[in-house]
Amino acid sequence: MDNLINHPGIIAVFSIVVVIMLLLDLGVFNKKSHTVTNKEAIAWSLVWISLSMIFSGVIYYYMGIEKFSQFQSAYWIEKALSVDNLFVFILVFGFFNVPKENHHKVLFWGIIGALVLRAVFIFSGVGLIKLTYLPEMVIMGYTLKINVVLTLFGIFLIYAGIKSWFAEDDDDAEKDFNKSPGAKVVNKFFNVSKNYDGDKFFTIENGKKLATPLLVVVGVIEFTDLLFAVDSIPAIFAIAPDDPFILYTSNIFAILGLRALYFLLANFIHLFSKLKYGLALILAFIGVKMVISPLYHIESLHSLIVVAGVLILSVVASVMFPEKEEA
Repeated sequence: MDNLINHPGIIAVFSIVVVIMLLLDLGVFNKKSHTVTNKEAIAWSLVWISLSMIFSGVIYYYMGIEKFSQFQSAYWIEKALSVDNLFVFILVFGFFNVPKENHHKVLFWGIIGALVLRAVFIFSGVGLIKLTYLPEMVIMGYTLKINVVLTLFGIFLIYAGIKSWFAEDDDDAEKDFNKSPGAKVVNKFFNVSKNYDGDKFFTIENGKKLATPLLVVVGVIEFTDLLFAVDSIPAIFAIAPDDPFILYTSNIFAILGLRALYFLLANFIHLFSKLKYGLALILAFIGVKMVISPLYHIESLHSLIVVAGVLILSVVASVMFPEKEEA
């Protein structure tokens, strides 16, 4: 937490930027539900990425190249893993036949929930990591300081990477999202109408107040993000396990650009057909980095180069070798 105390100005800048952009996004530019065009999605994507890069420049100026590299690495890891999450969002919207003009509102509230959940995961995770270092030990002449949580996270990420590489693309396509715990929670506490009422979460039918299917979709989206956080949060802990400020700010900037990225992804999905292999490699690489960290520390700048290189190669491969059904 020392970095937080020593740089209150950076915290203030981050907080002000996030609050203002959220208010502008929901209250000004998207006050009325509408179908987001490619032009609008590209503009918002550039805005969020530019803000993220500017903020990383502020970190470089005040905190140095190491923290800058950590922010960039954590940002692009979260961004890449979130794309995989967006594939599922596309399936969820299709399953519930959500009108296109309502997609933005669902994503907005889904991301608000993610902001809270990520804060809980990251700050509690950093605290847990600090408590789980084993006493220093000497093995074969090497002095090792092993962290139980980071080692377990590393093993899990290696497994997740292998599983992701061999996962079938149609696994999620066959899911019944009505059976998602998120949908079950909404149906347990509310009577749900079968009909949408614009972009409202509640409606009146025959004198009774009912939840609309849009609220069910938000529940499914929130639970889906929770599942994906199980992969992404351990992955970024490998970058800066003792710095919640770097982890949270990079994570939030990556998440805040997801709505715009979603609309681009839905229209240019062929650009990401090989991304799952890139993500599998990134997860495995981060897992190996965690496991071997007591023996060998991979610099943040080197991690950034590996992550960026794998992502670029994944997109290039997707364009050069598109899936047959997409071509």
